[in-house]
Amino acid sequence: MEVNNLASAGKAYSTCDNGEGLCRGNDKARAAQPSLPAGARLPINRCNLPAVILGSLTFQKHPAPLKLDGVEELNHALFERLDRLTLSHHRAEAFDIYMETAFRLCHLDEAGLSGNKAKGRAKANWRRIVRGWAFDPDGREAAVLKGWVESRFGLTPRHHREPLRDPSSAAYSRYMEMRTQGIYGTNALESQLDLMYAYCQYEFARQAPTQTHLRLFRGVNRLDAFEELEDCSPREAGDRCGAVLLNNINSFSRNRERAGEFGDYILVTNVPVAKVIFHSALLPGVLQGEDEMLVVGGAYEVAWTTF
Repeated sequence: MEVNNLASAGKAYSTCDNGEGLCRGNDKARAAQPSLPAGARLPINRCNLPAVILGSLTFQKHPAPLKLDGVEELNHALFERLDRLTLSHHRAEAFDIYMETAFRLCHLDEAGLSGNKAKGRAKANWRRIVRGWAFDPDGREAAVLKGWVESRFGLTPRHHREPLRDPSSAAYSRYMEMRTQGIYGTNALESQLDLMYAYCQYEFARQAPTQTHLRLFRGVNRLDAFEELEDCSPREAGDRCGAVLLNNINSFSRNRERAGEFGDYILVTNVPVAKVIFHSALLPGVLQGEDEMLVVGGAYEVAWTTF
């Protein structure tokens, strides 16, 4: 896992003199940092920090641990068990077993589900949601993930098949319908996602306790695919740098070359470890093929490259 700055993202970029920015080294005069737009956040969430803070540029540069309300306390038996295990693959097995037993994933009748319900959405679990996202980031499973991020972190989705700017719009209604269909009749699905995130953060703390950031990459075909929070006009041909508002959940890759396979441009940014929901190495077999990471969105300072 790679850390800290974008100095090696491409020769056109370096950190600013204060060590915090992603702009070109000669771009020292920066305007006041834009705040997270009011329409991109909720006034309340289920996290130890409000959305206006965890979704800000300040948090990107100076992150703090994020804790979902009550998750570790209600599942203390799992984390006590993990504390006693030295090897990461043993902890992964313990997590899998705990999820199956706590949510009766292999015995849905014991969770109170029977008949046709057990044959339908009741079988949806955290694994299927993550795999569904990988298959289609605008599908039903993706709508569930975006709704979960909105509920837990207070960041509203900005796009699902089409832009989501107005909660009273037809586009937002279609998103909500898909989200509802994805969560209806499931077995505490959002609580499963809570534990998935908590386990991911636990593993980061065990394996790299001093690590605060990951340098991640995302391939895109259009530079205007994201909402700009400050000027992203080119400094030189092919170079861009600025602050953008990302969707409330996004896919990134740790592999620059692999990210380049998904678009003509590569978005490069430093992602706080606290904002990683899940990654391909956490539990082998869930996400495969592109060293993928699921990341909570908000405001990010980014750089663009074309190589």
